[in-house]
Amino acid sequence: MAQRNRDVSLKPGKARALSITHPNAAGIDIGSASHFVAVPPDRDDQSVREFPSFTVDLNALADWLDACGVDTVAMESTGVYWIPLFELLESRGFTVLLVNARHVKNVSGRKSDVLDCQWLQQLMTYGLLSGAFRPSEQVCVLRSLWRQREMLLRSQSRHVQHMQKALTQMNIQLANVITDVVGQTGQRILRAIVAGERDGHVLAAMKDVRIHASADEIAKSLQGNWRAEHLFALKQALQAFDFLGTQLAECDVQIEAQLQSLQVHEGEPAKGKKRSRSRNAPKFDLRARLFKLCGVDLTRIDGIDVTTALAVISETGTDMSRFASVAHFASWLGLCPGTRITGGKVMSGKTKRVANRAAQALRLAAAGLRTSQSALGAYYRRMCSRMDKPKAVAAAAHKLARLIYTMLTKGEEYVDQGQAYYEQRYRERVLHNLAQRASKMGMQLVAVQQPS
Repeated sequence: MAQRNRDVSLKPGKARALSITHPNAAGIDIGSASHFVAVPPDRDDQSVREFPSFTVDLNALADWLDACGVDTVAMESTGVYWIPLFELLESRGFTVLLVNARHVKNVSGRKSDVLDCQWLQQLMTYGLLSGAFRPSEQVCVLRSLWRQREMLLRSQSRHVQHMQKALTQMNIQLANVITDVVGQTGQRILRAIVAGERDGHVLAAMKDVRIHASADEIAKSLQGNWRAEHLFALKQALQAFDFLGTQLAECDVQIEAQLQSLQVHEGEPAKGKKRSRSRNAPKFDLRARLFKLCGVDLTRIDGIDVTTALAVISETGTDMSRFASVAHFASWLGLCPGTRITGGKVMSGKTKRVANRAAQALRLAAAGLRTSQSALGAYYRRMCSRMDKPKAVAAAAHKLARLIYTMLTKGEEYVDQGQAYYEQRYRERVLHNLAQRASKMGMQLVAVQQPS
């Protein structure tokens, strides 16, 4: 049997001998109560020390690293315990790399904090660790505020469920005749119930003109047992809902102020097609603030609204130079196909699992393209016809991520060519590929005249 020899070209930088790239590196094993720190063995008689997590001890840790001539520090991302130390060391001028714990746990036998920090220090010395992406300090502030707002919205939605539960236990079937119990009509009726009103016809008269249900249907749905304990639960859920609404308003003020401090561009976004305003969106002109931050209007992309755009920008920032290419950006989001190849055979193309809030926002935006009469909507529906829905959502989210990266790097506005243009281009590609395949087989495609 003949043996075939193939020349395999190696990518530059992928195969290289181990060499010391960070001789002044230190490794830190993060804990809730204390941190273990390892420096090169020749820098101190006691090369591994334990420091409590109090602020005065963290300052002592930084002083010791400075005295040992350390300039690069690697630490694992353990919960949120790493954040105070990371920010302190970064403010002191150290180069701090936050590494993925899964990337350093592949060697057995290291079962103690001392061995962990020494292993981190050794890997960092030879340049075998890469730091996780972390945006600039000002973007981190915006990210914290936006995450806080998302947490408040989730809490508020839980109290809406508590309202619905109290109404159901009293057999008040209001949710079956109106779409949203926290809309204008629902809020008027609920507040009147808490205030003591029990007459169904009086409550039904509070409905908005946009409600399709008749006053008699609403009055019929408001006949219940009015038990005191359920009314009390409804009252407290409504009060908690209002309190969280106040906190959301305060959070919006902070977000607007932070966006204003990040403003680097002038002008206003061009008028585009009118879109419905999300009820959970901030009350200020978020679209204008985002334009002054990014220099382009990301909401011109179909499926991207102001909340999705801010969710992505708060996680990534506007400086895309941190990513080597658009492929690196998509890989960081966890939206690009996997590359598990063994023996020349593709074992799996599944995207990697990442807990990325920006990717989650893009997936939700991609799922909303189902009925969009745009090129992106046509692309999403074509993907759904070829594969299962989760993969189609990931493919559409990948395309949205590439558009955002291109807009932020090149400063060009997105212009939708429409569904008809996309379908025509797709038809041309299919015909071109078929013609090439027919030519290789010695055949020729001939168009059939359709009867008029």
